[in-house]
Amino acid sequence: MKFDQHFLIDLVNAKMPFGKYKDWYITGLPVHYLEWFSRKGFPAGQLGQYLSTMYEIKTNGLEDIIKPIISTERTHYR
Repeated sequence: MKFDQHFLIDLVNAKMPFGKYKDWYITGLPVHYLEWFSRKGFPAGQLGQYLSTMYEIKTNGLEDIIKPIISTERTHYR
């Protein structure tokens, strides 16, 4: 699998396109919502990749790896 060096930049700028958390940054989604997707199945495509990556980041306590990217790539953290 080839690593896309811009994946994390795209992830921190991605917003949820539907549902209760529509227009929220994916990085700001609550863990319980990501856990629900993990149980039910992540959507196909890019959105599913973002959600599953964010699930892994949050459930493993790795949010510090995206904070510098957030601070340089957008003005606020939600």
